[in-house]
Amino acid sequence: MNLDLTGKRALVCGSSQGLGKASAIELALLGASVTLFSRNTEKLQAVLAELDTSKGQQHHVLVADFTDPAAVKDALERHLAETGSFQILVNNTGGPAPGLANAADSQAFVDAFNLHLVNNHNLVQALMPGMKEAGYGRVINVISTSVKVPLNGLGVSNTVRGAVASWAKTLASELGQFNITVNNVLPGATNTVRLEAIITNKAKKAGVSEAQMAEEEKSIIPMRRFGEAHEFGSAVAFLASPAASYINGVNLPVDGGRTGCL
Repeated sequence: MNLDLTGKRALVCGSSQGLGKASAIELALLGASVTLFSRNTEKLQAVLAELDTSKGQQHHVLVADFTDPAAVKDALERHLAETGSFQILVNNTGGPAPGLANAADSQAFVDAFNLHLVNNHNLVQALMPGMKEAGYGRVINVISTSVKVPLNGLGVSNTVRGAVASWAKTLASELGQFNITVNNVLPGATNTVRLEAIITNKAKKAGVSEAQMAEEEKSIIPMRRFGEAHEFGSAVAFLASPAASYINGVNLPVDGGRTGCL
């Protein structure tokens, strides 16, 4: 199996922590040169120091606030001019705030649409020429299992994540002829700072301890445990590799079997 990414360049968004960081680490272990892209310079520099360089990789840090799509686009265009093209793009941005869809302000949908779909689209358009020229492209979107089964209390997120999934499936059909694959990876409950916040919030609402709430959440996962970030990152790295060359247009749950559909 060919998992070698030596000579490939990867842009990993939201890579200052959590799933983005784990994805960047796994891509570097396979030989990719990684550009970490997020808004927190200090955290990005810390992750940069963790990336493998044993295969001669040259890693970079790129900073922009993803709530401003124009700033994200400008930062990437400057970076492309300075460092050259990418063959791998990992789209990853923090999810919208929880809440019911029927109670959400319409601006919340607009903001989430810009944060996720518009940024993703701008990044693909910027990197697509280089992928076509290389005859190798991997677009991997970190979204949510809600594209298969909507999650309670995440009205805005469910709506926008679904839009991203449909956009990705459409791109997969359009770009496959150029050897560019487009896939979505759907995280389940994974040991990250975000999961800790979710457990804390649910425990307060239910009037139970955080430990009790964590055990309750694990009980609905067939594997009876939370995932680890590196397990998710490994799925992303596999889809970025030559070994995944004929996997295109799929939604891949990495959730321990929790999602209740095929």
